[in-house]
Amino acid sequence: MVFSSIIFLLYFLPVFLLVYFFIDKRYKNAVILIGSIFFYAWGAPKFIFVILFTTLLDFYLVGWMDRMTNEKHRKLLLCISITVNLGLLVYFKYSNFFIENVNSALSIFGGGKIHWTKLVLPIGISFYTFETITYVVDVYRRVHKPLTKFWDYQLYIILFPKLIAGPIIRYHELADQIAERKETMDDRLTGFYRFVFGLAKKVLIANQMGAVADEIFGLNYANMDTVTAWVGCLAYTFQIYFDFSGYSDMAIGIAKMMGFKFPENFNNPYISQSITEFWRRWHMTLGSWMKNYLYIPLGGNKVSKGRLYFNLWLVFLASGLWHGASWSFVFWGAFHGFFLVIERAFFGSILLKIGKLPSLLITFLIVSIGWVFFRVEKIKDAFLYIKRMFAFDLNKQNSFDPEFWPYFFLAVFFSFFTISGYGKKLQNAIYYNAYSNTKHSIIWLVTIILFGLSISSITSSGFNPFIYFRF
Repeated sequence: MVFSSIIFLLYFLPVFLLVYFFIDKRYKNAVILIGSIFFYAWGAPKFIFVILFTTLLDFYLVGWMDRMTNEKHRKLLLCISITVNLGLLVYFKYSNFFIENVNSALSIFGGGKIHWTKLVLPIGISFYTFETITYVVDVYRRVHKPLTKFWDYQLYIILFPKLIAGPIIRYHELADQIAERKETMDDRLTGFYRFVFGLAKKVLIANQMGAVADEIFGLNYANMDTVTAWVGCLAYTFQIYFDFSGYSDMAIGIAKMMGFKFPENFNNPYISQSITEFWRRWHMTLGSWMKNYLYIPLGGNKVSKGRLYFNLWLVFLASGLWHGASWSFVFWGAFHGFFLVIERAFFGSILLKIGKLPSLLITFLIVSIGWVFFRVEKIKDAFLYIKRMFAFDLNKQNSFDPEFWPYFFLAVFFSFFTISGYGKKLQNAIYYNAYSNTKHSIIWLVTIILFGLSISSITSSGFNPFIYFRF
């Protein structure tokens, strides 16, 4: 089930919220859990049993670990839990990739192929795997006590607003909210506002940009003119931001309506003046996870310069592989890791000296080029596409369908407005500031208009899943 679908918007969510708001406080978690299981099973009925089994195993392993005093035994159970969860992720997400590469290597030396039935990737497996790891590690580190009820742990993992595509919420950030929370009328309203603004980002901006990107990236790159190549790159650059940040806004908004406070996941990343700053603003919960559960255990900043650079590059190589089982994602991670390393070494000081606007434009250019590797499945095709971007072959006839130009320029206008200082002020005014009755009335009217426009757009278009659903 997709947040931006008619079934979710007009049936599942209204029914769920009505039951949740009016049921006795003692049964609210049960309503969320039942709703979450139904939500996930709607799109992946077979894999819901995988989640139920692994969470059952984790719950008892971690509870057992917490009661132990022998450090070796605690580490053993920690390793078992992490191995099981990462093993499932590797099996479902990377087996096909591994077998394909082994077969390619065997074919070079004249060997036979390994026959393998391709596996279907469970929806959201990368996200809930990381959250199961935060549970066992936070308990192991004694950051927070484990949950005493299995169904509470099940709720932490399968909570439907975050289940499919995050935000990735560390266990200690949510544990106390599972046991005790309250939703006020103000929370319900502001949560609804944020949900609808996220929906509008997805449907009214990301989907329009996506239509342009899909058409252009579906063309023959060898014959593509420079203008078309840049339009496609920029369209995807804005599509992925508004698609994923829109989803995060919707998740945070739904959670707020239920009384949960989720961490922020985006903070206007395209105004960053370095790749380091970009990763402090983009997919912030993934960055926090990588820092606390991979970078710091590798030694963090408390190592030699050479080791620090290697750790940074390794973390982003892992981040690329986490996003997808293909060499393009690996290269994308290494690409960002490379720029993070040279910023630490010398490039960061250069960006500081040249001023805000030049450093912002350089960072935006690097990020946009990186998205080509994220979008194009084969690395050689991605390099060909980038070659066309910088061929400056302006004499060719544009291969871009003219009917998309009005939508593209309109979407670009709203994109730049949203990520600009004005957009940030508007966002802060809607998401964070206190509300007067007048302000509620104005934003309620705007929200209803945006909701109506979004519903209208959805009914006139086809299936429009979020980009990060495939991770």
